[in-house]
Amino acid sequence: MDPVPAGETGEICLAARSNPHYPLGYWNRPEDSAEVFGGDWFHTKDVARQDEDGYVWYEGRNDDVIISAGYRIGPFEVESALVSHPAVMEAAAVASPDDLRGHIVKAFVKLLPGVAPGEELERDLKLSVREHLSAYAYPREIEFVEDLPKTLTGKIRRIELRERERRRAHGDAD
Repeated sequence: MDPVPAGETGEICLAARSNPHYPLGYWNRPEDSAEVFGGDWFHTKDVARQDEDGYVWYEGRNDDVIISAGYRIGPFEVESALVSHPAVMEAAAVASPDDLRGHIVKAFVKLLPGVAPGEELERDLKLSVREHLSAYAYPREIEFVEDLPKTLTGKIRRIELRERERRRAHGDAD
């Protein structure tokens, strides 16, 4: 297990068996237990990056990270840039299959009441994210939605949106 250089994303791992509350494994799942708990490191499947000052910035779950044209893009940072726009109430960013880049960033955006979706707003949102992040991290597609799928505790279910995009790309009906 090698640490990644400052500024690069990596998985958060904890020293295994470092306290008496360390889990022994999953019930009746020996393969998963060996993968997650069997080595010297506990793999959290959370991704973060550490800046030059030593601060750690959470990027999201490993399965939520979007890889587009070789760039690793954290959905949380894209979503944060989108919700900083005065027209946006909520946003979710996921990987959407793309023939050229492998995946692109696709954003699902819920607007504030009284704000109308449209091409001009879509361009403005893309430009805003580019200015906040970078040219490779902005959403190539934006879909305006009435609501986002959520868990009972109110967390956005990105997995549902990713699956919808996978089915759309393969021509499967919803």
